[in-house]
Amino acid sequence: MTSTNSIYTININSLQGSPLDLSNYKGKKILFVNVASKCGFTPQYKELQKLYDEYQDKLVVIGVPCNQFGKQEPGSSEDIQQFCELNYGVSFPITEKIDVKGPNQHPLYLWLTKKAENGKKSSSVKWNFQKYLVDENGEFIDYYFSITKPMSKKILKHLN
Repeated sequence: MTSTNSIYTININSLQGSPLDLSNYKGKKILFVNVASKCGFTPQYKELQKLYDEYQDKLVVIGVPCNQFGKQEPGSSEDIQQFCELNYGVSFPITEKIDVKGPNQHPLYLWLTKKAENGKKSSSVKWNFQKYLVDENGEFIDYYFSITKPMSKKILKHLN
């Protein structure tokens, strides 16, 4: 079964507030990660950057700040940007802060978490740093819980 809706038509803004056009990443896999600055998994930013650096010819990592888990992303867009650059040298795209679950769930996460949208699998976002992988054609591949490290074989097998 393939998805009825294309991930490339979903509107989301960058952390700076300008539109982030997901269709610019056609031809590359996309790893979406709901991120937070004050989480036990926050050091994964370093490995996410390494993954992005090593595979940027075929992968884009997109960080999606969310404050829904333990209120671990309380900062403003400026705070988040400064934190990521200062502490982890993050150069991959980061979106505006959104809800990844619940009544105000952003359309991106509706697509990522509902089989009716992505055509493959339903899931719920359990915590910060849960990862969702989409292929070069915008097809859903799989999701990985927070404990799965960015450089995990589970993820790398799709890139090598």
